Amino acid sequence: MGTVNPDITILYDTIRWEEKALLATAKEMGISASMVNCKGLHLDLEDEPDMFGVVLQRCVSYYRNVHSTAALEGMGVDVINCHKTGVLAGNKLYSHMLLKNAGVPTPKACVSFSQEAALQALDKIGYPAVIKPTVGSWGRLISKINDPEIAGSILESRESMYPIYQIHYIEEFVRRPPRDIRAIMVGDEIVAAIYRTSHDNMWKTNTALGGTADPCPVTPEMEEMCIKASHAVHGQIVGVDLMESDDGLMVHEVNNTTEFKNTARVTGIDIAGAMIKYTIQRARG
Repeated sequence: MGTVNPDITILYDTIRWEEKALLATAKEMGISASMVNCKGLHLDLEDEPDMFGVVLQRCVSYYRNVHSTAALEGMGVDVINCHKTGVLAGNKLYSHMLLKNAGVPTPKACVSFSQEAALQALDKIGYPAVIKPTVGSWGRLISKINDPEIAGSILESRESMYPIYQIHYIEEFVRRPPRDIRAIMVGDEIVAAIYRTSHDNMWKTNTALGGTADPCPVTPEMEEMCIKASHAVHGQIVGVDLMESDDGLMVHEVNNTTEFKNTARVTGIDIAGAMIKYTIQRARG
């Protein structure tokens, strides 16, 4: 008897709560799903594989994510999110330009390509400012720069890092409440949203860094902005991060393999179910 190919493959490199929830939900819905560890995956690029079904791309590593997606798509596999989304949403500079061109409000930003040019950019954008790696997640290597002395120290430390960290992406420090908003998009719908509030006067709101989560009501303005942001990076299932500035809502990031554990916990919404339903419609459509 031959092996039955799954309807959905969940491709991962780190098993988080989210990947377990997606697999469990698929099984509860009677949908054939498999888990594949990208670290153990080898692909014959000349094959035309039919053993994957639709692939839910859940790799945390930017480089595993975009390269495995490119290979699978080149072999004819339908991947959510697509290669364009992985590349564009995964790079803060790329996504900033796309959001700006799509008319989505974003923080003012500069990019520079040397330590000296970054200091000039900071003088232009003003202190305090925020420096971010163009590729990164979980708030790593994101720093608030309060003055030129701190700027010099941070920029000097990056001179010895991998070249991607010598591309200096700098944003204005947005005056906002001590929180931001994470909205989970499935197709053209926000299925759930939360406020992420900073912990003990920290300015970063990542729940992985101690921030707290509370339900956030979805407004028509927010949904319209999130749809534009998702479309800008060709997204299908994404997390959109927004801030409440003095000038209104603005988007500061779109997440390709978004985490949703805390959003599901505090809203009680079956986010994994919405993702699986969307994916199986693609698989059977």
